[in-house]
Amino acid sequence: MLPLYVVNNYGQFNHLILRALRDMDLEATMISNVTPPAEVARGCRGIILGGGPTLDRAGVAPAYLDLDLPVLGICLGLHIMATARGGAIRRGASGGFGAVEVEILERSSLLEGYPDRMQVWASHADEVSVVPEGFIRLAESAICGVEAMASPDERLYGIQWHPEVSHTVNGRLLFENFDRICSE
Repeated sequence: MLPLYVVNNYGQFNHLILRALRDMDLEATMISNVTPPAEVARGCRGIILGGGPTLDRAGVAPAYLDLDLPVLGICLGLHIMATARGGAIRRGASGGFGAVEVEILERSSLLEGYPDRMQVWASHADEVSVVPEGFIRLAESAICGVEAMASPDERLYGIQWHPEVSHTVNGRLLFENFDRICSE
């Protein structure tokens, strides 16, 4: 079976994503965000766009959304997805990392098994301000209107929070759900 690719967008937690997947016995490989899209298309069964400091350093990661593979965007990965599909981001009012209670608005295969509210760890330095056409909001919080979004037909999913950190309750479930999406 082909691995999941974790795209390194220079974020401080990208190695934790890879470690979490490997601890779950999922085959995963970290790649640079300048890896040619054709190479990505033939080498994996799903893509996780990791976090990072700025859209300016996203390399060719936006092109990975057009490979007809499932994609999970985490933090900056969500912002890459939103802007590449015509949405917008803005500076968040709440800034740095911290605990947030997220409310699920719409059920999806990515969030299957989660309660209606859950505790997560997130950075809100930047956040999605306009959801792209064709996407639905999956979750929100008191400080951020778009904690998660998806285009299920394209198998594109984005979350503001970090499931790979221990502060997020049951983050492993999100990776299990994404792995299942990649196997369908």
